[in-house]
Amino acid sequence: MLDELELEHRHISLGGDHGGLEDPEFLAMNPHGRVPVLRDGKTVIWESHAILRYLAARYGGEFWWPSSLAERACRDGWMDWAQTALQPDFMALFWKFYRTPETQRNNAAIESSLAACDAHFELLDRELSNRPYLAGAALSLADIPAGTALYRYFEMGLPVPRHPAVSDWYRRLSERSAYRRRVQIPFDQLYGKLAY
Repeated sequence: MLDELELEHRHISLGGDHGGLEDPEFLAMNPHGRVPVLRDGKTVIWESHAILRYLAARYGGEFWWPSSLAERACRDGWMDWAQTALQPDFMALFWKFYRTPETQRNNAAIESSLAACDAHFELLDRELSNRPYLAGAALSLADIPAGTALYRYFEMGLPVPRHPAVSDWYRRLSERSAYRRRVQIPFDQLYGKLAY
């Protein structure tokens, strides 16, 4: 979102191999000790969707933060759906397949998680069959949370069902420089690594 808005920023890697989530300075910004966190002057926001909404409202103008409450509600619905339905099922699949060493994988659990993900992508395919983006004719906040799952889903090496409208949506997202720069980044270092 920062890149979509063309906002200058400094990214600091924390968590995982970088550590730092338990540092008092970080916990003062986010008492939950998790990323992401955005500091904008004296304003600190944690939780990814809160950050997206803040950036859209603060810097995005009518395009990203429409005055129409109905348009905002549509975008919010897709954001919440991605957080409560798609992302949990995708992350379960990603961990069961990609993050778990091959000798420890449970193929039945992988198949179950893949079926759950595919049900979400079938729904998205129906929705995207009559419009290019989730909330209409243009990219919006609705696309960012759900769209971020696509790269790893399609590129983790597990044969997954391909749906034409979702594939077209993924192609459109991939044409955006912000998506290529921030989402389509190598993740090989996570293969077979159960440690968070």
